[in-house]
Amino acid sequence: MTAAQLAAEQGRFITDVAAGLNSFLAGQETVMAGISPDVAPLMDSISKLVTGGKRLRALMAYWGWRGAGGDAAHPDIVNAGCALELFQAAALIHDDIIDRSDTRRGGPSVHRRFSQLHQAEGWALDEERFGHAAAILTGDLCLSFSEEAFTGIGPRAASGTPARHIFNLMRAEVMAGQYLDILEEVAGPVRDRAGAVKRATSIIRFKSAKYSTEHPLGLGGALAGADEALLAGYSAFSLPLGEAFQLRDDVLGVFGDPETTGKPAGDDLREGKRTVLVGFAINQSEPAVSAYLDATLGRQDLAEDEVGKIRQIMVDCGALAATEAMIDELSGQAFEALERLPLAELPMSALRGLAEAAVSRAA
Repeated sequence: MTAAQLAAEQGRFITDVAAGLNSFLAGQETVMAGISPDVAPLMDSISKLVTGGKRLRALMAYWGWRGAGGDAAHPDIVNAGCALELFQAAALIHDDIIDRSDTRRGGPSVHRRFSQLHQAEGWALDEERFGHAAAILTGDLCLSFSEEAFTGIGPRAASGTPARHIFNLMRAEVMAGQYLDILEEVAGPVRDRAGAVKRATSIIRFKSAKYSTEHPLGLGGALAGADEALLAGYSAFSLPLGEAFQLRDDVLGVFGDPETTGKPAGDDLREGKRTVLVGFAINQSEPAVSAYLDATLGRQDLAEDEVGKIRQIMVDCGALAATEAMIDELSGQAFEALERLPLAELPMSALRGLAEAAVSRAA
C-alpha cells in the first residue's frame, strides 16, 4: 500500500459522496419545486452548505467500514456518508442561529443569507426574525433529509440494528450537548467555578466529539458487521480524538487567523462560549480578572483590543498552555488506542492521517 493508493481510494469516496449528495438533493429539489418555486432558497442553502468541507465524519465512517471488512465504494457506505454530511449541515445551521454567528466557511451563515434575501426583496416586517425562522426550517428540512438518506441504506440500517442504534444515539446526544452548551453560557457565571472545566469537557464530548469522530467511525464499522470488540476499540481511539479536535477548534475560535478559519477573531468570546479554555482562564486567574471575564464574555460589541486583552489573560494565567496540554494528552490516548486496533495497513494509515490532521489543523 502506498500513499498514492490511499489518496486515490479516499478521493474516490469523497467524489462518490459529493455525487450522492448532488443526486439526492436534485431529487428533493424536484419535490420542493412541485410545492412552490418560493421554496427554492431552502434547497439552495442546503446545497451550498454540503458542498466542500473536510468530510471528516463521512471519512471516519468510511474507514470504520473498511476496517471492519467492508468493500470499497459500496453504495451503503456512500449513503451513510451522505446522511452524516446532511446531519452535520443541519447542526451547523442551527448552531449558527444559537451562536448568533453571521459567517460560516468564509461566507454568510444560512440565517444571514435569508435576512439578506428579505432585505434585497424589500419584504415587510423584521428581516432578522425572518432569517432565523427560515434557517430553523431549513435545518429541520436538512435533518429530515439526513434520516431519509440513512434509511435508504436498507437492511443494514433497519430498526434494531447496531448501525441504527448509533445513528439515533448520535442525533439525540448532539441535541442534549447543544442544550448543555447554551445552559452553561447563562448559568456558568453563577455556578461553581471549580467545576467549569469539567462541565465544558462534558459539553464538547456530547455536542461535538461523539458526532464528529466516535459515532461516524462506529457507524461505518457497524454497517460492515464489526463485532463488539472492534467497536469498543474504535471508541477508545475516536472519542479522545474528537475531544482533542474540539479543543483545537476552541483554541482557534480565540487565537485563530480569520483568513484561515473563515470566522472573525474572537467570535467565540462574543458568543459567550464557556469552553474548556475559558474554564481554565476563569479558574486560574485572580478573582478580579475572573470577574472581568464573567462580565465580558458574551458581549456582542466586544472590541478588538478587548479580545486581545482576553487572549493575553489566557496566555498569562496558563489557560492556553493547559488546553494545549489537554490536546496533547487526548491525542496521545487516541494514537495509542489506534495502534492497538486490529486493522489492515490501509485503514490504519488512513485513520492515522485523519487523526493527525484533526489535532494539528489551523482551520
